[in-house]
Amino acid sequence: METPAGQTVVVLGSVNMDLVTTTARRPEPGETVLGTGFATVPGGKGANQAIAAARSGARVRFLGAVGDDAFGATLRSTLTDAGVDTTLMRIVDGPSGVATIVVDGTGENSIIVVAGANGRVTDLTSDELDAIARADILLCQLEIPLDTVAAAARHARSSGTVVALNPSPVQPLPAQLWADVDLAIVNSLEAERYSTELPEVPHVVRTRGGAGAVYRAPDGTELTVPGRRVDVVDTTGAGDAFTGALVATWAAGPPTAVTWANAAGAVATTRLGASSSIPGQDEIRALLRTG
Repeated sequence: METPAGQTVVVLGSVNMDLVTTTARRPEPGETVLGTGFATVPGGKGANQAIAAARSGARVRFLGAVGDDAFGATLRSTLTDAGVDTTLMRIVDGPSGVATIVVDGTGENSIIVVAGANGRVTDLTSDELDAIARADILLCQLEIPLDTVAAAARHARSSGTVVALNPSPVQPLPAQLWADVDLAIVNSLEAERYSTELPEVPHVVRTRGGAGAVYRAPDGTELTVPGRRVDVVDTTGAGDAFTGALVATWAAGPPTAVTWANAAGAVATTRLGASSSIPGQDEIRALLRTG
């Protein structure tokens, strides 16, 4: 499968250092369990999705912030090394965002996110607004202040830029933001929570984990893409791999983009970590060739 070259994607979102602990099972409240491993892995939904889009062939510019701590320098270089343009990334006083992640023996995870520098992205500069206006697609999530996401979507819509939203973590969203969204990417929980709003979004893609994904077109017709059989190690970041790959290939048409993204998400589950598990085009094509 060939993917379209030259799509310009602006990702406005979070960048975190993930503190990943592995254990046979996640503890119950008040319980202590022994872990089997620990790693620090660059992550954050925005950064993960930006890297995924770049690895699927898009030209990607990242808008967001890191702190002036040691994590911040590592997070910035991780994006740059993946081919993401970070020239507009902000460096602010204080700590970078972090996420504490516990992964159990089945590959399922629990996550606690502390916003850090991500919470400081409370407005958009003229250069950031210009980058959004020049992009083919703006991709946002909800790990930075909501007002900033809404302002970016409004500007993108007025500029003719496609607005893609991964509404996670779930929270109430203003009606105007929903009105500005062209493409929503949700998991089953998010689809349930936003069941009233999603029918008004022209394009909706719902991920279903190992069961694949479902695309709903503006006319209400649906396309189901079945899951891919892989050996799951860690599901952390799989949804982000899917989302970034989806927007990178959106110009090829929804059926192609969802199929590509579904394979990207599947490959991502076969490795530990978030950004470190995101596959490139060759790996995605290899899985697609398995039928």
